[in-house]
Formats: sequence, C-alpha cells, structure tokens
Amino acid sequence: MSVKQRLSVYLDADMMARLEKLADKERAAKSAIAEAAIMSFLTADDADRWEAAVTRRMDRLTRSIDRLERDLEFSVEALALYIRAWLTATPPLPDNAQAAAQAKGRERYESFIAALGRRLAK
Repeated sequence: MSVKQRLSVYLDADMMARLEKLADKERAAKSAIAEAAIMSFLTADDADRWEAAVTRRMDRLTRSIDRLERDLEFSVEALALYIRAWLTATPPLPDNAQAAAQAKGRERYESFIAALGRRLAK
C-alpha cells in the first residue's frame, strides 16, 4: 500500500453536513468518500462528460421552451381580451349595410394576410 499524502480542503457548511451525513450512512471515512469523488472526477470517461453536457443543454432548452409557452399564453390571453372588448364595443350594423361591410371586411382581411405574409417572409 502506498503512503498517502495530506490535503486540506475547505467546504461550506452545507457541503460538510452532506459529507458527514453520507459518511455516517455508509459507515465510511470522510476522506475515503472525498478520495473516491476526486478519483471519479479525474477519471470521468467521455461518455459521462458527453451525458453531462447533453443534460445541461436539455435543461437550458427546457427552460427556454417553458418561457416561450408562458409568453405565448400571455399573448393569446391578451388577444382574447382585446377581441372580447372589441366585440363588446362594436355596435351591430343595420341590415342594408351588411353586404358592403362584409365586402370591406374581406378586402381588409386579404390586405392583412398579405401584410402578415410579407412580415413573416422577412
């Protein structure tokens, strides 16, 4: 057996409590647990590193998607409130103006779709 050398390490209180709890649970010396952790860190194979990198990237993507879902929900809710207010405030048209209003509505809708298409193309 080789001679071991001493290493002093400073841990914050939470980390030290976790180490002591694990040492008590495993009935192992804290230095043996620390040595195993350091050895694992120093000899981590490429698959472990790759998995850790992929996991971190997936976590970031998940958080981004969560933000997008939240923002989309806000946008849809705001649009629904606007439509509800618009429908509430817009008076009905008399029967003799319906045909002209529908024609104008179709024209405006087609203009809206063209403008939307141009904007999305950018």
